[in-house]
Amino acid sequence: MDMRIYDIIRKKRDNHELSKLEIDFFVEKYSKGEIPDYQASALLMAIYLNKMNKQETVYLTEAMMNSGEVIDLSAIEGIKVDKHSTGGVGDKTTIALAPLVAACGAPVAKMSGRGLGHTGGTLDKLEAIPGFSIEMEAEKFIDSVNEHKIAVCGQTASIAVADKKMYALRDVTATVDNISLIAASIMCKKLASGANAILLDVKTGDGAFMKTLDDSFELAKAMVDIGNGMNRETIGMITDMDEPLGFAVGNSLEVIEAIETLKGNGPTDFVNLCETLGAYMLVLAKVASTYEEGVQKIKEAITSGSALDKLRVFIENQGGDKSIVDDYSLLPKASKIVPIKAEKSGYISKIEAEEVGVSAMILGAGRETKEDVLDLAAGIVLEKKVGDYVECGDILAYMHLNNENKFESARERFVKAYTIVDEKVEPKKLIYGVVTKDEVKKF
Repeated sequence: MDMRIYDIIRKKRDNHELSKLEIDFFVEKYSKGEIPDYQASALLMAIYLNKMNKQETVYLTEAMMNSGEVIDLSAIEGIKVDKHSTGGVGDKTTIALAPLVAACGAPVAKMSGRGLGHTGGTLDKLEAIPGFSIEMEAEKFIDSVNEHKIAVCGQTASIAVADKKMYALRDVTATVDNISLIAASIMCKKLASGANAILLDVKTGDGAFMKTLDDSFELAKAMVDIGNGMNRETIGMITDMDEPLGFAVGNSLEVIEAIETLKGNGPTDFVNLCETLGAYMLVLAKVASTYEEGVQKIKEAITSGSALDKLRVFIENQGGDKSIVDDYSLLPKASKIVPIKAEKSGYISKIEAEEVGVSAMILGAGRETKEDVLDLAAGIVLEKKVGDYVECGDILAYMHLNNENKFESARERFVKAYTIVDEKVEPKKLIYGVVTKDEVKKF
C-alpha cells in the first residue's frame, strides 16, 4: 500500500498516534522537497494542536537525525559528553566549562551553532579571540580531542537537514512553541553530533526560551526521554535565566569573564553553574563516581591552574593567540565605555534578562538577521545584580560601544530592565532541579 501525506495529516488531525513508518515518510519526503510546504504546515499544525506522545517524539527525532550526516566519534577514546544550553543572556558557559572538564580528563568534542537574536552563540564568542578558527576537518577534530581532550567546531551544514527546513517553516506558521517539536529539534542535532552522553542546561525565566518553570521541566523531561530512548545517557538541569548570567554580556567581554573564572575570579552565579554542570559531565563521562567528587575535581582544576593551561592549549590548537589569556588588550576593544547610572535608590528586585540582551544587541553584540555582522567588542558589563542595594547615581553598568547612533535606544531599554524597590530582596536560586531517566528532582 502506498503511503500518502494526506492520510498522515488526517490521522494526526483526528488525534491518533503516528507510526514510525509514517513519521519517517514525512521527514524523508519533506527534506527532499517531495512534500509541499502547505501540506507540511498542515501536519505541523496538527502536531502543534494535538501534541505527540513520548514514542512519536523519539521517532521524529530519530528521523530528523537520520535526514543528514550522523557523525561517528568512535575514534575518540573515552565517553564523550556533550553539553547543550537552551541559551540566554551572558551565557558564556562553554568557554569556561570545556577547558574545566577537559582538564579533569573527560573528552570534550563539541559542535556549536551561531547565535541569532539577542544572544551571541559560542562560536561568535570564540571568534573574538584573534586567529581562532572554528572550521575543522573531521580528522583534526578527532585528533585534537584524543591529544588535548578538547575541540569546539562549527556544526556542518549537512547535520539534521530536515531540522533546518522544518524550523524555518515552523517559524512562519506559528508552530514553534510545542514541547515535542522543540525537543526533537534540539536533540536531533545533539544526537547527530556523535556524543555518547548529553547534559542539557535548560534555562528558565525572562531571558530564556522557556519562561515558566513548569514548561522548562517539561522540555527537560522530553529531551531526557528522547536521549535515553536512543541509548544515550542524558541528564537535564533547570537553571535560572531571570537575570543575566555573570556580569558580562557581549562577545569579547564574555570571553574575558570566562578567563577570569578559570583564574578563580569568576562571578558567584557563573562559578556555581560551571561547578554543577561540570560535575554532572564528569559523572556522565565516568571520570567521577559521584556528583560531590565531580564538584571537588572541578574546583581543583581552577585552583591548580590546570583549567587555565588547558584553555591556552585549546586556543593555540585552533589557531588562536593564547597570549590573550594574560593580555586582554589583544581582544576587540570598544572605542567608548559609558557608565549607566541608577535613577533611584533602593534594592534591585529584578533585571529583565531579555531586555539587557536586546540592549546589547542594539549596541552590536547580537544579530537581528542572519546577515548582520557582529561588533565583537560591543556589550554591557553589569556592576549590580538582583539583591544589591544602590544609591541614586550609582553605576549600574558600563556600556561598551563603537556605534554612538544606537547608544540612546540601548540605554533606554537597559534602564527600564531594572526594577528598584525599597524592601530588601533575596536573589533567586540558580538551580531549580535535575531530570534523569528515573526521576524529576525539584530543589
